[in-house]
Amino acid sequence: MKYKLSDIMEIIGGGTPKTSVPTYWNGNIPWLSVKDFNNDYRYVYKTEKLITEDGLKHSTTRLLERNDTIISARGTVGEVAMIPFPMAFNQSCFGLRAKKEIVDPTFLYYLVKYNVNVLKQNSHGSVFDTISRDTFSGITIDVPSMQIQSRISDILSSIDDYIEVNSKINENLLEQAKAIFDEFYNSSDSQQPFTSLIRVLGGGTPKTSVPEYWSGSIPFFTPKDIGMPYTIQTEKYITESGLNHCNSRLYPKNTTFVTARGTVGKIGLAGISMAMNQSCFALMSESLDPILVYFYAHKVVSSLKHKASGAVFDAINTRDFDSESINVLNKDYVQLVSSIIAPMMENIHNNTKANIKLSSLRDSLLPRLMSGDLDVSNLDL
Repeated sequence: MKYKLSDIMEIIGGGTPKTSVPTYWNGNIPWLSVKDFNNDYRYVYKTEKLITEDGLKHSTTRLLERNDTIISARGTVGEVAMIPFPMAFNQSCFGLRAKKEIVDPTFLYYLVKYNVNVLKQNSHGSVFDTISRDTFSGITIDVPSMQIQSRISDILSSIDDYIEVNSKINENLLEQAKAIFDEFYNSSDSQQPFTSLIRVLGGGTPKTSVPEYWSGSIPFFTPKDIGMPYTIQTEKYITESGLNHCNSRLYPKNTTFVTARGTVGKIGLAGISMAMNQSCFALMSESLDPILVYFYAHKVVSSLKHKASGAVFDAINTRDFDSESINVLNKDYVQLVSSIIAPMMENIHNNTKANIKLSSLRDSLLPRLMSGDLDVSNLDL
């Protein structure tokens, strides 16, 4: 049956408590903004800021319920997530609550994701793109029976569930690896300059005006590609010719990248061989396992951030690394630590690759399921 998108849900607006009133903030109510969306998960579990009951009462924000959908509607338009527990949100988003007599809440989430490009195309605004309530009214959609909705939701959500499980395993493995490294690092009483062990290397960008340098098969890492921790796919790719005509080398798998401009101080690992732009540094060592370089990098960047406390931490340069010293693991322990941590990191890498395949499968199924191209009526799930 055909409906306007706005007719199958309640559209809920958000708001922001006054930032000048301390009693409105740092409570126990999650308060979601655009920056809190996490593409790894269907649900948003954490928010950067929390508000109090007083802040909730004295602002236009409202509490969303479990399995409501939320969409970013201003600035960064079209981020979509589900809510796992009651959560407030700001005015740059809309909460979407399914009218359950018409649509299943999980199906609504996938239906909105299916229509997100149409929503973006119909956004407007003189400065920022904006989705308004009228944007939802301007889109007509087919809503299948509740039985079909349930089958489609089961197929897509099962894939998202696998992705979430893998991501949580990765988070847990990374925390364990950091704890193991920290235990040996903190027990060391020997120090050396960071750059006596680890080289700080730069990158570069091929001329964007030369088409044959771009759209090749070589991943081109920039700060926006930072992974958690592995990056396997990048937004842009360059050709062999592009690599030969820029200041970046081809960095191998497990090279540590540190973002040095823009979003500063993020640390990641190359999941495959890739080039890198000039807004990052690559950290490599001839004597250390590359995985250990990644954990040493966290110590240095943490120190740099601490020194910059109260100032604008807007750039890292090579001199910053020259001035840092690190604890050096006892030679007897280096191989032991590597032998424990390396397999854990390889599991993280494998799970990251699996999630890319699962995401691709989900994204290829979504339009086929929503359009009815795949008939699920007789599918035994």
